[in-house]
Amino acid sequence: MARVLAIDYGQKRTGIAVTDNLQMIANGLTTVETKNLEAWIADYTSKEDVETFVVGYPRQTNGEDSENMKRITPFVNRLRKLYPDKKIEMYDERFTSVLAHQTMLASGIGKKARQNKALVDQISATIILQDYLESKRLF
Repeated sequence: MARVLAIDYGQKRTGIAVTDNLQMIANGLTTVETKNLEAWIADYTSKEDVETFVVGYPRQTNGEDSENMKRITPFVNRLRKLYPDKKIEMYDERFTSVLAHQTMLASGIGKKARQNKALVDQISATIILQDYLESKRLF
């Protein structure tokens, strides 16, 4: 079975998480500078079999799209053109940054590490992916 790759797209940095080959466990993989994201994805997919891209869908608490959608929509459109054989799904990412900070606190990570925005982005991508996997198991 191929992997599922989650993308927590940000203006400066993008958190990446990936499943194991059985698509059971979400693991934080890395954080990439957004300007290098498409090259990073091309390199990664040349080495690993990816079946699905899950892109965080940023919404406000009232359900409306957040400001970041104006950057994400063109990115997703480029992904669809570059990888027409891959499934691309948007998945609600509301509160993932808050959950990432809570996870870091609960795990005992020190204050300095909690201020590492790249780590927060990576953990957020992992939360998006884990939630996505759990939603698929419900059906």
